[in-house]
Amino acid sequence: MLYIGVDLGTSAVKLLLMDGAGKIHKMVSKEYPLYFPQSGWSEQRPEDWFVQSMAGIRELTEACRKEEIAGISFGGQMHGLVTLDKNDRVIRPAILWNDGRTGEETDYLNQAIGKEKLSDYTANIAFAGFTAPKLLWMKKHEPENFAKIAKIMLPKDYLAYRLSGAFCTDVSDASGMLLLDVKNRRWSKEMLEICGVREEQLPRLYESYEAVGTLKPEIAKELGLPQAVKVVAGAGDNAAAAVGTGTVGDGMCNLSLGTSGTIFISSEKFGVDENNALHSFAHADGNYHLMGCMLSAASCNKWWSEEILKTDDFGAEQAGITKLGENNVFYLPYLMGERSPHNNPDARAMFIGMSMDTAREDMTQAVLEGVAFGLRDSLEIARSLGIQIERTKICGGGAKSVLWKKIIANVMNIKVDVIESEEGPALGGAMLAAVGCGEYPDVKTAADKIVKVIDTVEPEPGLVQKYEERYQKFKKIYPAVKGLF
Repeated sequence: MLYIGVDLGTSAVKLLLMDGAGKIHKMVSKEYPLYFPQSGWSEQRPEDWFVQSMAGIRELTEACRKEEIAGISFGGQMHGLVTLDKNDRVIRPAILWNDGRTGEETDYLNQAIGKEKLSDYTANIAFAGFTAPKLLWMKKHEPENFAKIAKIMLPKDYLAYRLSGAFCTDVSDASGMLLLDVKNRRWSKEMLEICGVREEQLPRLYESYEAVGTLKPEIAKELGLPQAVKVVAGAGDNAAAAVGTGTVGDGMCNLSLGTSGTIFISSEKFGVDENNALHSFAHADGNYHLMGCMLSAASCNKWWSEEILKTDDFGAEQAGITKLGENNVFYLPYLMGERSPHNNPDARAMFIGMSMDTAREDMTQAVLEGVAFGLRDSLEIARSLGIQIERTKICGGGAKSVLWKKIIANVMNIKVDVIESEEGPALGGAMLAAVGCGEYPDVKTAADKIVKVIDTVEPEPGLVQKYEERYQKFKKIYPAVKGLF
């Protein structure tokens, strides 16, 4: 049988067709616009996601035997607020994960309600990108829209709703709303009360691998697919990427170098770090995970290359970089503010340390190193909890860079395993669809069968030492400049 994985990203929807053995038959990508109505705001139109996803599914399946398609599932950008009225019309554009408008609401939750209570209710504290602060912002600034809300959902769940009619979400994606009692995998009554939300406005909760329904007749007809195709709940993009890289079970690690950057550590046990610098979320395999998230990762390199250097030839820009561990230029990777570990939506990117002999290559190298240092900040928190990480998988657009993988291995002093397919959330979505359709008994079995490591980047002791000295200097920059933001 065949399975469709949908990665609903910030810049595009990426779709993948996989067979039951894990072989990828075809991939399709469809872009849609991103809107910045004010500085620090970030929005998209849910209808764009649906239109481009439908077009992508048609293109993806045009040459295959459509009767063999058994299921479809998702990895989706997390935290976005999608609201529908009683007639199922979208009330306003979706407020995205990297939107920074909710500073006041985040402060209210963390300070007036209190971080300790939030952690008790949800296992997490408030971050500007989370969904609950967005609801409070909408309640205050758009009360007429807030009053119309009949359904609250996350981006990928809007696709599931349009395809199947099921008003659903999964526990991994719901974990990032600050509305879920993560430990017990149910909505937090206390948080609903704080946000002025009723439970009937929220979707039914599923595990990521559970089927929520089948294609609506009119959707099946439009796509030329059997109506019996199962729609499986899916997962937040990072949990889906972790499935796609085999980061399931206990003590496994995955680094994602996408628009945002994450370090993802899977665990069979529920746990919270005392400062809530790492997110404590439910995982798509039925267990839990800790995650550190930086808002700008591969997007830093894309911004630097395309907007500043005016080139999209990333490989050529990296070709002249040879002085690893010896760069005097530092870069703070906070283009859209920062989440882990600083939780500061007002933080901004900066270069520091340039001199008259600083070259273009030094600046590009500083961008790659700055992202690696930022990810290490979260790794250090995990290490402080006694979690020993010796190796990691890697995925995302940035993972295609051989140089970047080498920098990360040496900055973090861990082995970086390169997998056969770096398709992350889309592959994870297809794997969840396969589990939901009974192709595999559970997510771990699917991962063991499908995910293959093809190379490992080893840290080099001499380079590790050089980067250790650079990282200790990097750590001092943000506290020194924080007051400027």
